Amino acid sequence: MEFLRPTSWSEALAAKAAHPEAVPLAGGTDVMVQLNFDHLRPAHLLDLGRVAELGTHERDGAQVRIGASVPYTTLIEELREELPALALAAHTVASPQIRNRGSVGGNLGTASPAGDAHPALLAAGAEVEAESVRGRRRIPIDDFYTGVKRNALAPDELIRAVRVDRATGPQQFAKVGTRNAMVIAVCAFSLALHPDRRSVRTGIGSAAPTPVRAGAAEDFLTAVLDEHRCWETGRPPPPSAAARFAQLCAEACRPIDDVRGTADYRRHAVAVLARRTLHWTWTSYGERARSTEGAA
Repeated sequence: MEFLRPTSWSEALAAKAAHPEAVPLAGGTDVMVQLNFDHLRPAHLLDLGRVAELGTHERDGAQVRIGASVPYTTLIEELREELPALALAAHTVASPQIRNRGSVGGNLGTASPAGDAHPALLAAGAEVEAESVRGRRRIPIDDFYTGVKRNALAPDELIRAVRVDRATGPQQFAKVGTRNAMVIAVCAFSLALHPDRRSVRTGIGSAAPTPVRAGAAEDFLTAVLDEHRCWETGRPPPPSAAARFAQLCAEACRPIDDVRGTADYRRHAVAVLARRTLHWTWTSYGERARSTEGAA
């Protein structure tokens, strides 16, 4: 195995172009596990640890641009207000030591359906900034996941950053695991309210071959919120609508039976998480709406 260690982004791109099969290494929280268990033996390992710009983040208008190597700890400590669902998801990642090393870029590169960042990125409508020596492009998060642990990156591309819109409404993330901490999700769910667009977005993890959105559930809830003037009044949707939303979220799943849970349990758990996150987000939105109305 040849170890490549560029010190700049341009060197990293050149190395990836010369060795398209090279496996990128940033925090190493996924790659090193695969190496240790002999599940991965690449001819080239591309260490990105010295590429400083990958570890920075910036506010760019209505978006936050997160470098591919920015650790989860930074999301929790510095971006909680702007990216609440992503910060909540980061909180659930393993131990403090892993959160200091692991990153959203690494989660995207691995593209595991159980990755904790994916549901929050889907709910927020993120974009993945990919680059090669041929140029740079932005991949909508909806188009990024192409199969089990497969993504839309070309062989010579690397993830440079993730762009996420600043939250304009409440967001939530929740997951179910076989224990309370240090656990891979049995299933995970994220919900983001977008009052500026009068819409909602969802993200589901570990309940299908790829992370997915519940599109039918989103359309249904958006229509209900408009019909009942929930956006204007802050009143919650009817209980029957919340139940139907949860059911549609469960129907969006394509889970399997494995050592962490059965397919039926995953569908049930996603429905429960959908109802809970809807209650949490809408309670927060209603409080804001009433507070704004009272101030006026």
